[in-house]
Amino acid sequence: MANECRSLRNMETDGFQVVTEVVTHKLNHIPIFKGDFASLSPKVQRFVAEKAELMNPAGIYICDGSQKEYDDIVDKLVERGVLTPLKAYENNYLCRTDPRDVARVESKTWMVTKDKYDSVCHTPDGVRPIMGQWMSEEQFGVELDSRFPGCMAGRPMYVVPYSMGPIGGPLSKNGIELTDSPYVVLCMRTMTRMGTKVLEALGDNDFVRCIHSVGLPRPVKQKVINHWPCNPEKVMIAHRPKEREIWSFGSGYGGNSILGKKCFALRIACNIGRDEGWLAEHMLIMGVTNPEGEEKFIAAAFPSACGKTNLAMLTPTVPGWKVRVVGDDIAWMKFGADGRLYAINPEAGFFGVAPGTSHKTNAMAMESCRANTIFTNVAETADGEYFWEGLEKELKEAKGYTDEQLKHLEITNWLGERWHIGDEGKAAHPNSRFTAPAKQCPNIHPDWEAPQGVPIDAIVFGGRRPEGVPLVFESFSWEHGILVGALVKSETTAAAEFTGKNVMHDPMAMRPFMGYNYGKYLEHWIKLGKAPHKAPKIFHVNWFRETKDHKFLWPGFGDNIRVLDWILRRVAGGEEEIAIETAIGYVPKRGTINLDGLPRIDWNDLMSIPKDYWVEDVDESRHFLDTQVGSDLPQPIRDELDKLEKRVHAL
Repeated sequence: MANECRSLRNMETDGFQVVTEVVTHKLNHIPIFKGDFASLSPKVQRFVAEKAELMNPAGIYICDGSQKEYDDIVDKLVERGVLTPLKAYENNYLCRTDPRDVARVESKTWMVTKDKYDSVCHTPDGVRPIMGQWMSEEQFGVELDSRFPGCMAGRPMYVVPYSMGPIGGPLSKNGIELTDSPYVVLCMRTMTRMGTKVLEALGDNDFVRCIHSVGLPRPVKQKVINHWPCNPEKVMIAHRPKEREIWSFGSGYGGNSILGKKCFALRIACNIGRDEGWLAEHMLIMGVTNPEGEEKFIAAAFPSACGKTNLAMLTPTVPGWKVRVVGDDIAWMKFGADGRLYAINPEAGFFGVAPGTSHKTNAMAMESCRANTIFTNVAETADGEYFWEGLEKELKEAKGYTDEQLKHLEITNWLGERWHIGDEGKAAHPNSRFTAPAKQCPNIHPDWEAPQGVPIDAIVFGGRRPEGVPLVFESFSWEHGILVGALVKSETTAAAEFTGKNVMHDPMAMRPFMGYNYGKYLEHWIKLGKAPHKAPKIFHVNWFRETKDHKFLWPGFGDNIRVLDWILRRVAGGEEEIAIETAIGYVPKRGTINLDGLPRIDWNDLMSIPKDYWVEDVDESRHFLDTQVGSDLPQPIRDELDKLEKRVHAL
C-alpha cells in the first residue's frame, strides 16, 4: 500500500526527531526516528520494511536496549500521563489500562496452519476443542486485511530485537517484535534480553517474527481511556508456527502484547521444540538445598495464578533449607549428552500477579519489585506506595496505623477513583501485575543464566483442587506421570477472561498455551522419556484441599518445603519405606512429612483418596480425553488410564 510523506511537525507529535527521513526505497519515505536501518541484517531489514509498508507508521524506532533509551521512554510516558511515578520507591511506575483490556483473551487466540489437525485434535462433531483454536490460512488473510493495513498511522513503530534465554546460548532463540506501544517496549526490556547485542548475535540467521499493534491509528476517532489505546472489539492474537510468526492486534495487556512471553515462549517454542527435540513448558524452575548442603532442581507446572511464583521464590519455614529461583513461569528443557534433562528460564523478568502477594506469601517477590518495576492496574496510596488486596495487614504494621486509621487511608484504586479499605469493589484489579527484573530477586540462583541450564531432578504438576486430591503423590512411571499431567484440573482464576470458581481441565498447565495438536504433544513427551534419556520422576501436589467449611487443610507458602523434602527424598532413592502404594500413585506414609511446629494437621482428610470421588473423576477424565483428544490420544496414555480406572474401582 502507498505511504504519504509526512511533515516534520506531524512526525514530532510523539516527541521524536527525525534521524533519517529517507533510508531506502524499501521504506517508502518512512523516516527513522532512532537507529541505523542500514546496519540491520538483510532479513531484519526486509521484515521491518515489509511490515512498515503494511502498517504505515509515522516513523521507525530501532531499540538498542540501553538504560538511556528506557529512561527516555519512561519520561515521555510520564509526561503524557501513561505512567505515574510511585514516589515511595526508586524508578517504580504505575500504569492503568483501559478497563476493557485487563487479561489474556484466550477466546481470541488462534493457531494458523494449513491442516487443521496440525493445531487441534480430532474431536467429535459438535465438541469445541479447548486445547487451542484453529484458523485457516484463508480466514487469517481476511482477518489480517481487516486489521493491519495502516494500523500504526501516526504512531512510531518500535523495532524490538530480543533473545529468549541468554544471548547466544545453545537453547536460546531470537525474536524481533514490531510494536506501536512504548509500554510494550519497556516490558520487553525487563522480560527479555533486548537490544543491540541481540542484533549482533543474530547476524543473518532466522528469528521469530512478532507483529503487535494496539489497533488504534491516528487520528483517533474514539475516546482513549487512561491514555491506553486499544481496540477490544477487534482483538486477535494469531500464531503461524510453520512461519514462526505472531500477529497481535487490539490489546496492550501483557500476555497479548509482550509477545516474547506466552506467544513465543510457549506456543511458538513448543513447535520449535517438537522439531528440534526439546520441551517448552509452563513451568517454574527452582533449586532446593537441604540442610546437608545437597541441591536438587525441580520444574513445576501450575495453571496461572495458582502459586508458581510463590513456590519458585519460597522462603522455607524449616531451618536449614534453602530455595533459589531459576525461573517462575516458563522452562525450556532438553536432554543432555549425559542423558539428564536440563532446563533454562528463557525470560529475564517476572510478570507476577500482584493481589495476594505480600511478605508473608512471597517475600522474595516483594523485594524484587522495590525498584525498576512497572505495576499495571494496582492501587496507589496517598504516600505514593503501591497497594493491592493482601497488603492490608502489612501496611498497617509498617505504618503503625490503628484499624480506624487504616479505614480512612486515602487510596486511588486501579480505576483512578478515590477508594478506602472496606469500600465496595477492589483496590487493584484481580489480574493486576508487576513487571520486575529477575536479577533483583534476593534468592535468584547464581546459575539462573547458565546457557546450558540446570539439571532437573523432579517434575511436579498441581492445581487448585478443593476436594478429593491428596497433598502429594508420586506417579508410578514416566508414562503414568504424563497421564497425571494430562489430567491437571484447577479452579479458574483472573489471569484469563473467565469468571467464577469452576474446576476446569488444564492439561500440563498448557491449555491456553498449546501450539500444536495435543495428542502429538503427548507423543513428544513419551518419546523424549525413552532410553537413553534418564527421565525425572513426576509428582502431583495440591496445596488447596479444603474442609467442608472451605478452610485450607494445609498451611502452604513456606511450609511447602516440607512436601518438597519428601519429594526429593523419593528422588534420591533408598527410602522406599517413606511411601505407600495407592490406586493413584505413591503417597507419603504417615509420619514421613515433617509437621513439627505446625498447628494440628488432619492427616486423614489431607491424604485421603475417596473412592466415590475418584471413580467419578476417572470417568469424567476419560470423557475429557475421548472428546478433547479423541483418536489422537497416544495408546500408552490410554493404557495408563485403563490401569488407573481398574485400581480406583478396586479401592
